[in-house]
Amino acid sequence: MPKEAWNPDLYEASHSFVWKLGRDLLAQLAPQAGERILDVGCGTGQLTAEIAASGARVLGIDAAPSMIEQARRNFPALRFEQADAAALPFQAEFDAVFSNATLHWVRDADRAADGIRRALKPGGRFVAEFGGRGNTAALLRAVYQELESLGVAQPERRNPWYYPSLGEYAALLERNGLQVTFAALFDRPTPLEGGEDALANWLAMFGACFTDAIAAERRPQFLRGVAERAAGQLRQNGVWTLDYRRLRIRAVRAALA
Repeated sequence: MPKEAWNPDLYEASHSFVWKLGRDLLAQLAPQAGERILDVGCGTGQLTAEIAASGARVLGIDAAPSMIEQARRNFPALRFEQADAAALPFQAEFDAVFSNATLHWVRDADRAADGIRRALKPGGRFVAEFGGRGNTAALLRAVYQELESLGVAQPERRNPWYYPSLGEYAALLERNGLQVTFAALFDRPTPLEGGEDALANWLAMFGACFTDAIAAERRPQFLRGVAERAAGQLRQNGVWTLDYRRLRIRAVRAALA
């Protein structure tokens, strides 16, 4: 998604589940006082601040200027910088690299893994969670079907996400000098915030790649069509619950890598 397209107000108002569910990942990170930690894809800074509360010295980075600006407003005592996860400039500076709900946006996963390895000190750890193989499959089926009905050819080519299998991603990390010590792929059905508008808000936040394929005056029709197609699987008792599937990884930089 274009870096300029991120809306921090919508993110904080209707998508707090992103960082709230990410808190569980902090137990895997286990930050220690005095450590230097890089938070890749920090968003508006909530998990960065929780890492900092451990006494670690943390740098939050995000590709979207609007998210970095909001993070700085939210947590002015912390350090945030705009940076691309596929072009990390760091060299053996961090005891740990952390990333929540970000790496499925990074199509050049090899470059990202190489940059993460280089950013870590030898023996440093990498802890991440993001969308894995099968993430939002039911929603994507509804999106593709509705786009096709509106005359958009090959709508799957508009998908911006990288959802690897466990084996695929573990092998990618290993060939980039990161030794995998833990890996899990699991379903996590995720209720959306916002009531009737929850699915439309999710698509507004994360699905501009799809809505931009349609003229503005036809977007309400697209959203209604997606909702009708997806409701049978994703809406129960008036609540939209997305079919999230997450890949959780822990790895370390090899001493000689």
